[in-house]
Parts: sequence; C-alpha cells; structure tokens
Amino acid sequence: MTDKQGKVWGETSCIFFKNNVEIHRLKTNADSQCSKHKHDHKFNMFLVESGKLTVRVWKNDYDLVDDTYLSAGESMTVKPGEYHQFIAEEPAVVYEIYWTELDQNDIDRESCGSTRDNKPAPSYTKPYNEEKKNFDSNGVDTSGK
Repeated sequence: MTDKQGKVWGETSCIFFKNNVEIHRLKTNADSQCSKHKHDHKFNMFLVESGKLTVRVWKNDYDLVDDTYLSAGESMTVKPGEYHQFIAEEPAVVYEIYWTELDQNDIDRESCGSTRDNKPAPSYTKPYNEEKKNFDSNGVDTSGK
C-alpha cells in the first residue's frame, strides 16, 4: 500500500495500515515544518533514516515545550494528547509510526454480575493447585456430590 501525498514540507506515503498500527514514510524539505497538532488516541513515533529532524512537543504534564533533535538511526515517541510538530533541519527521510494501546482497565461497571434470579455470583476463587469445583445455579458447591 502506497498512498503518496504532497505536503508543503515534503511528501508522505502510507506504507502500512493494519488494526492499531500505521506507518508512513516522510521525505522532508530542508527548513520546513508540519502543523502543530495532536492525536487523541495515537502514539506517534518518529524514526529518522537520514537527515536531521527536530520534534517539538508541548508537554501536558508540566509547563514546557520540549525540543528533541534526531539524526539518522534515532527515534522518539509523542504520547496521545500532546501537541507536537516536526521541523526538518535538512532534507530527511523519516518513518512516522502510529499505534494505539488497549487499556486492560477500560471498563466502567454499573452493576455486579449475578444469576438470573439476582443471587450474587459466588465469591470463591480457586487457587491454581486446587481441584476443580463445580457450582450449581444457586452458587452451591456440587463437586462433592
């Protein structure tokens, strides 16, 4: 997949897009910059193949504008929600890699699980080394029967 687009600062080509990962190959012109922008959910890594690039990040955690200077073989990552901008110090080839992360704690419960007759589920959790227990629909241990 190559989706090449001209930009005022050079050109970008989407070379990979699948699920939660996207990779673009950028070719920048010297003394040019992209817009100041942010991504609400995507991490944004800049990996420089050749040339020099400055990545400016307006930090959310503290009142600071952070400039990171990158040369060939170097990279840095911008977190979701942080305004950022790249500045090409000279012509550069850069891979821009985006991804999202799933939050294992991304759940907002309004109630607890229960049986259909609203009896709470048993609060029993077996250790790994204990034999398997069986419970009926009322939460009664039936494994000994």
